Amino acid sequence: MDTLVILVDENDNQTGLMEKLEAHQKALLHRAVSVFIMDSGGEWILQKRAYHKYHSKGLWTNTCCTHPLPGESEKESASRRLMEEMGIQCDLKKLFTFIYKENMDDGLTEHEYDHVFWGISDDTPVINADEVESWMKISFDQLHQSVIDQPDLYTYWFKEIYQKVHMHIINGQYEY
Repeated sequence: MDTLVILVDENDNQTGLMEKLEAHQKALLHRAVSVFIMDSGGEWILQKRAYHKYHSKGLWTNTCCTHPLPGESEKESASRRLMEEMGIQCDLKKLFTFIYKENMDDGLTEHEYDHVFWGISDDTPVINADEVESWMKISFDQLHQSVIDQPDLYTYWFKEIYQKVHMHIINGQYEY
C-alpha cells in the first residue's frame, strides 16, 4: 500500500484518507508540509529532488517537504522528514499556511494545504539518495536572481512561496 495522505477542506479540516498517488491523480486537496532551513549565516539550504521522484524530478526546492502521516502533527511531520531526507535536526517554527494547485508531470496534480516551517541549522546535510539528488547553500539575493533567470530549475511551490518565506523571517513573523 502507498503512503496515505490526509484529505482536507479549504479550512484544513480532515475529510478522509487516501493513498498518495491516487490523491495526486484525482487532484484532491490534502495536507502537506514544507520546510525551509537556513544556516546561522543566513544562507538557504536547498535540495535537488532525486531524478526518480514521481514528479518535479531533478528540480531545486526547499530543504524538504512531505505529507503528515495520519495522527502526526504538522510539526512532527516536518521534523521527521527533515531528518529522513537531509539528516538535519533543529528547532522549527511555523511561518504560515497556503493552498496551491498545479498540474504536474504524468497527469498528476499537486493540490495541497501546505504548512510552512523554518529553522536554523549549521549541520552539514547527510542526504537520503532515495529522495535527494544533491544540496546547496545559497544567499537569498543569489537565489532570487537564479529564480528570475532560470525559473525552470525550481519546483512550482518553491517559486510561489520563497519570497513570502523570506519576508516572514526578516519580519519575525512566525509561531513558537
